[in-house]
Amino acid sequence: MQFVVKRDILLNSLNFVQGVVEKKNTLPILSNVLIQLKNKKLYIVATDLDIIFYDEIEDVKVINEGSTTTSAAVLYDILRKISSNSDLNFDLKSENKLSLKSDNSDFNLLCLPTDNFPTFSDTFSNQEIELEGKKFLKLLNKTKIAISNDDTRHYLNGIFLHLTEGHGRNFLTGVATDSHRLSSSSLEVEKINEFDSLILPRKAVFQLCSLLTENNSKLILQTSENKIQFKIGKMKLISKVIDGKFPDYRKVVPTNNEKILILSSKDFINSIERVTSVSLDRKEGVKLAINKDNVQLSVNSANSGEGNEKIKADFNSENLNISFNSKYLIDIASEIEDKSLKINFKDSVSPVLIEDISDKNSFYVIMPMKI
Repeated sequence: MQFVVKRDILLNSLNFVQGVVEKKNTLPILSNVLIQLKNKKLYIVATDLDIIFYDEIEDVKVINEGSTTTSAAVLYDILRKISSNSDLNFDLKSENKLSLKSDNSDFNLLCLPTDNFPTFSDTFSNQEIELEGKKFLKLLNKTKIAISNDDTRHYLNGIFLHLTEGHGRNFLTGVATDSHRLSSSSLEVEKINEFDSLILPRKAVFQLCSLLTENNSKLILQTSENKIQFKIGKMKLISKVIDGKFPDYRKVVPTNNEKILILSSKDFINSIERVTSVSLDRKEGVKLAINKDNVQLSVNSANSGEGNEKIKADFNSENLNISFNSKYLIDIASEIEDKSLKINFKDSVSPVLIEDISDKNSFYVIMPMKI
């Protein structure tokens, strides 16, 4: 195996590989990236057995076809330190030694044979769904903030993707919850005939966000019985889905919260960050004393002191005192597109509905805290 490729092209591919390869070293081969040359193209493959990443590179000079695997982390680190736009000359000297030469640098990388690399035979026969990549990225970003980290309830460790309907329109909807907060965002789509509801795992969500952030290509989505495939240009990401039943989230979405608070999203975030500065615990509860034309925010830490601040607001009800996890509020407010934030209350103990005035297809639910 022998080929020449530009440093920046291969580095771009290996950048995404880093989020996929197994870091725990339980199986050494899973820390490696598969480098394969066939049909005058370079193929890059990485997996942790739950996620598979493929990239097809056409801009490569193939001298001899072949394949090998080498440490993804080591190769990535070398390429980061080589000058931009340099030629990379690869030559597989033996089954366990890959030569890399560039400018005045010369490396011999240890390899493992491709026989040990996992093989996959996935067929995706369901309907291909074409989406605007950036719009799907927005759905993921708005939803992922509520993904649970509690592995005992594994069915909450991802985003629930499913089809919904409303006002004669079809949507692909994403929902996540950790039981303290819930986020939902929907993307209008054409009529889809073949799509079974599924839970996309946390790691796949964040890897997909990285891919979509760096690419402006269309996204083609396709499912099978227990996997989902995303095609983005020449790249492809395949992920297992979480085996479990997502709870009926509609039961916890408030429908009669008529006490409405409207305030500046930016002012709200900045104020929370200032008053919580007195506490080293960024999950400190922040108290909101809501009046007709302002909100008094306060944090009282037994270990470090207290902070208070008042910001302008518009409230259509009697005074209300309520407390929240400050990090949850900041996470939600940071995803709001509109300059104003709309918060719907019932009382000081019931779930609260937060809406984005500029995005009618997204909403958030958050539980109050007892302080």
